[in-house]
Amino acid sequence: MEGEGGGEMAEQMADQIFESREEGEEELFGVPRIMVVGIGGAGNNSMDRLEQLGGLENVERVAINTDKLHLDSIRCEKKVLIGKSLTHGLGTGGSPEIGRKAAELDREKLEEVLRDKHFVFLTAGMGGGTGTGASPVVAEIAKEMGAIVVAMVSFPFEAERTRRKKAIEGIKELSRVTDTVIVLENDKLIKYAPNLPVNDAFKTMDMLIATTIQGISETITQPSLINIDFADLKAVMEEGGVAVMLVGETSKTENKPEAVVEDALNHPLLEADYKGAKGALIHITGGTDLTMKEIIDIVELLTCELSPEANVIWGARIKKEYDSKVKVVAIMTGVEPKWIFGGKYEEHEEELSRGSGSSRR
Repeated sequence: MEGEGGGEMAEQMADQIFESREEGEEELFGVPRIMVVGIGGAGNNSMDRLEQLGGLENVERVAINTDKLHLDSIRCEKKVLIGKSLTHGLGTGGSPEIGRKAAELDREKLEEVLRDKHFVFLTAGMGGGTGTGASPVVAEIAKEMGAIVVAMVSFPFEAERTRRKKAIEGIKELSRVTDTVIVLENDKLIKYAPNLPVNDAFKTMDMLIATTIQGISETITQPSLINIDFADLKAVMEEGGVAVMLVGETSKTENKPEAVVEDALNHPLLEADYKGAKGALIHITGGTDLTMKEIIDIVELLTCELSPEANVIWGARIKKEYDSKVKVVAIMTGVEPKWIFGGKYEEHEEELSRGSGSSRR
């Protein structure tokens, strides 16, 4: 009798929980709410190009800027103008401090946009005003709202020396308030496609952003052969710091693991040095011909140089359209900063320190 009574009580409590939901409220249990936010000029341009590429399935898209003219010129699901009373919709003039103040002024508006999200991707260009200054504020708000926050940011061309100094400070600040920061170097575009029209070159970079976001969202929102759930994703991303992104694909029928890993490690737009990384999220997509041994081999090849204590989470999906092909998307987290920017991060920091020291004198 006692057991039956306990069961009835549990059922009543469950009924009360569901009945307590407000009429008309739609709440999706078990479905992660994912948002990608483009901040500032470069971030807005990325959002516009993502729309051109067909958007992102099951991912909310928001563009944030202080420049109303630029914001009005792009396509995005939702747009948010910040700092209207400060900048009058005319931008920050390249000042990260004004960008930060603009975001702080509209903190309540941003809180409303970011509320109840599980996973927030930020994309921005480092070195300017709004992207560099407002991104950490947006990230901080998203974190306060309980979201996992991953920033995917571009680092200025070598010729943009002043912007690079601002960018380093921006990345440092983002690292403090996000779970993970992925840095994409604009200089790699020159080596990869020196004769490509500017818009097409940046579209290539945005394709990488779209592929990564879509890949991660699919791993936790769609059934997989070997599933990665939201808790897995959270565990890896909370390793923090700078991350390295890898994307590879092959249609070779022999030695597929070696071929797809080689393609990922030699991607012209991505940094492949992640030795000692503290975490890894790996998702493999293949056709019905993909074997378990091939999946295991791919994971082992990608993780052999990680820290012995690294938290490695991996999953795999079978898709009919990937017959005779295999694709891997991986994020290596907790990478030491000296391994980004082509191994020159410490030089950048020293340069910044010298500049700061001379200005104090």
